[in-house]
Amino acid sequence: MLKTFYRAISFSLFMYFLVGICYPYATYFLGLNLFPKQSKGSLIFQNGIPVGSELIGQNFSQAKYFWGRPSAAGEKGYDATSSGASNLATTNKDLIDRIEKSIQEFLRQNPSIKREEIPTDLVTASASGLDPEISIQSAKIQIPRIAKARNISENNLNLLVDKLTQNPTLSFIGTERVNVLLLNIELDKETSKLKN
Repeated sequence: MLKTFYRAISFSLFMYFLVGICYPYATYFLGLNLFPKQSKGSLIFQNGIPVGSELIGQNFSQAKYFWGRPSAAGEKGYDATSSGASNLATTNKDLIDRIEKSIQEFLRQNPSIKREEIPTDLVTASASGLDPEISIQSAKIQIPRIAKARNISENNLNLLVDKLTQNPTLSFIGTERVNVLLLNIELDKETSKLKN
């Protein structure tokens, strides 16, 4: 009986060492060496200061920036510690009111756009509530507003969106999209170049 007890304790300690120490450190060091940027959160730096992550959406509401998807993460949205969808049914009055509010704000800021032209992803939150990307249609529909706010040609903005367009993952998963944070960073750079 003591022999069985010793085997059980030895096996438990071995598994603790293997799964609790070796495996986590092995995956940590493999990730660090094989995927250095991703293992550190895919952070985006400007002048050595982190300004965000390629993986987490941020709230842009000024007319001079591209806007991302609305966020349902946290009480006020865009709370990375509270990622998740609202889980409201499509018939829920709160969801309908929130979408209507998003539509009205978009129309107010983009008077040349008709209600039926607004892409769905500009007025609905993603499953994570923190989606960093929007469709190409969602980016291009905002170009007239941004061109006016920044006094920059719509053609330059179209070229910028085209330059940063990401293809579907593995050529067939998802659709073409653009990362809003990367797009707005490049937009600031482009605007400052044109002013100089």
